[in-house]
Amino acid sequence: RSPPAAVVGAGLGGSAVAYFLQQHFGPQVQLDVYEPAGVGGRLATVTVNKQQYESRGASIHALSLHMQDFVKILGLKHRREVPGKSAIFSGEHFVLEETDWYLLNLFRLWWHYGISFLRLQMWVEEVMEKFMRIYKYQAHGYAFSSLEELLRSLGGDAFVNMTQRSVAESLLEVGVTQRFVDDVVAAVLRSSYGQSVLVPAFAGAMSLVGAQGSTWAVDGGNKLVCSGLLKLTKANIIPARVTGVSLHSSEGRPLYQVHYEDSEGQGSAFYDMVVVTTPLHPSRSNFTFENFEPPIADFPGAFQPSVTSVVHGYLNSSYFGFPDPKLFPFASILTTDTPDLFFNAMDNICPVNVSAAFRRKQPQEAAVWRVLSQQPLDKQQLKTLFRSYYSVQVTEWQTYPRYDAARSLPPIVLHENLFYLSGVEWVASSMEMIAVAAKNVALLAYNRWHQDLEKIDQKDLMHKVKTEL
Repeated sequence: RSPPAAVVGAGLGGSAVAYFLQQHFGPQVQLDVYEPAGVGGRLATVTVNKQQYESRGASIHALSLHMQDFVKILGLKHRREVPGKSAIFSGEHFVLEETDWYLLNLFRLWWHYGISFLRLQMWVEEVMEKFMRIYKYQAHGYAFSSLEELLRSLGGDAFVNMTQRSVAESLLEVGVTQRFVDDVVAAVLRSSYGQSVLVPAFAGAMSLVGAQGSTWAVDGGNKLVCSGLLKLTKANIIPARVTGVSLHSSEGRPLYQVHYEDSEGQGSAFYDMVVVTTPLHPSRSNFTFENFEPPIADFPGAFQPSVTSVVHGYLNSSYFGFPDPKLFPFASILTTDTPDLFFNAMDNICPVNVSAAFRRKQPQEAAVWRVLSQQPLDKQQLKTLFRSYYSVQVTEWQTYPRYDAARSLPPIVLHENLFYLSGVEWVASSMEMIAVAAKNVALLAYNRWHQDLEKIDQKDLMHKVKTEL
């Protein structure tokens, strides 16, 4: 028989794990997905002038194979690319400006930073090449019971260590200069994680991959992947907030009671298997586990507050050293780690549906800008960035883990058939990372349910997979 299973959360993690569970256990698996807020989680959109814009989680890398698959299976399309130049701003001047011409960009990077740029690329490529092994392992049904085991199978102890030391340290070690780290690497990490070059090397590498061009987004909004996968699995979506899980046993098997609150009050239901895809950190949820022996430990760590302001208005280009707005050439501005800079990045964003006739607004016209910052922007700061504006929509999130190095990674297995998916964000936080973790949890749940221990935490998988082929 296939187990009735509960999935807590209907963001990308929840929808992907529901899809993969059904893939492995078969169409008869009973799936309840609990979600109080609305499908899509952080992949949210805001509306300006009847058009929708992504407020977060915007770009997906070309190498994101699970995300590519979802889009194919669901019949979704890639959004049309609208090219735009970017630059890195120090608060006083631009330290690096992109041109229309790719080779000239490389030349500029080369001219400014010499061999650092090449060393960075080689370092990122080496990490990615090893990371890509996960797809082969998963295609063969292999799963890992901890994040450490998963990383070790891809890149040995070196990968595990990359979650414990900073990206700055790792890059300086391979000969990247401090100046390149401060100017370029810091700007990329500020725009992706809102944090400094002290984030762990692995999370840093994943964020730098995304900065190397060839990214895409889903036409109509990335959250369509979540609603699409849930429709496809015909999962039963329960609009309720899960408050905890308690353990019971039935005929020697664990039975999990999921407690929830909805508009009617409190309720509960029993399952053979539960996957939690929302963060279990005390700062993010007051989730309780009862009757577990030994008790399920607390989850250490905090989350980074980040603020997205979607502003419809006229850019104040003179703040950036362009008194004539017509001459302002950039669609996206990254920033270096300067104490008096009050924003991490800003970009002139396109709607989630980009028609063939769509063109980017000229810099002197009113456009929709997305500004990422740590704190909400005050009136004075908005005035600094915009000459005038029609509307400002602010979303405050606790998006990313606050990456302090030297922290043990959260567990995947909380109890026999009780799994935790969100811990993967402490390795790196991206849509693909979550999809990879969802596939791993589904395979792990399946292999454990069928006692197929040959498929869990195997050593020397590269060799095994080669011989299986």
